[in-house]
Amino acid sequence: MFACLSAAPLSSTDLARLREWVDSIREPAECLALIEAAATGRPCPHCACARLHRSGFASGLQRFRCLACRRTFNALTGTPLARLRKRECWLPYIQCLLESRTVRNAALATGVHRTTSFRWRHRFAPGAARHRPVILSAIVEADETYRLESQKGSRSLTRPPRKRGGLARRRGINREHDCLLVARDRSGATLDFHTGRGPVTAPQLRSCLQPVLPHDGLLISDGAAAYVRFAADAGITHEPVNVRAGRRA
Repeated sequence: MFACLSAAPLSSTDLARLREWVDSIREPAECLALIEAAATGRPCPHCACARLHRSGFASGLQRFRCLACRRTFNALTGTPLARLRKRECWLPYIQCLLESRTVRNAALATGVHRTTSFRWRHRFAPGAARHRPVILSAIVEADETYRLESQKGSRSLTRPPRKRGGLARRRGINREHDCLLVARDRSGATLDFHTGRGPVTAPQLRSCLQPVLPHDGLLISDGAAAYVRFAADAGITHEPVNVRAGRRA
């Protein structure tokens, strides 16, 4: 949890340990005690002075007063969780993030409003971001998915606006779709890439996958021609899966 407060990236091992830690905490008071313990010896977040003294309690947390700038603070001041309410729901909400639940699903599970869940997602999520491995190992499986290109929030659209997402003007995968490529090895290390618009090509695979694939590894994908050409050019062993024949592994 405190890695989330400092926005530190978490590895797969760290996430597993964090899940176990969250499951082990049953009472909200334990959460406050751990927050207080993490702030022990912390300097003033306003001026970084280490000289301070206790200055009462507020909302269940000890406040401190800096002897240099005379400002007060608590263990959460200057962190992404500062000024957030409903602390008894924080740990269940972290568990929802670790389980990759949607904003609405997390709101139902923790008993908060969906707008609160949305705001909390932006506070908690940066610290829970997974660490991106430098290179994948051994057997690597790769596949891509396509999403209709979105310019939501843009002030300068390059096309006529679509109502509620809309539909592509043509059937099938075309230049109106963004290609999202995911590669994962058998140890669980995962990388994702936005390759561009339209069907993935061999040059796009070369720029994304070649730097992270081992030369003596095995690449598994569907039978798309782009993967066949990329593997042949890069000298990587490639095993296509015949999806049309009903094979999935």
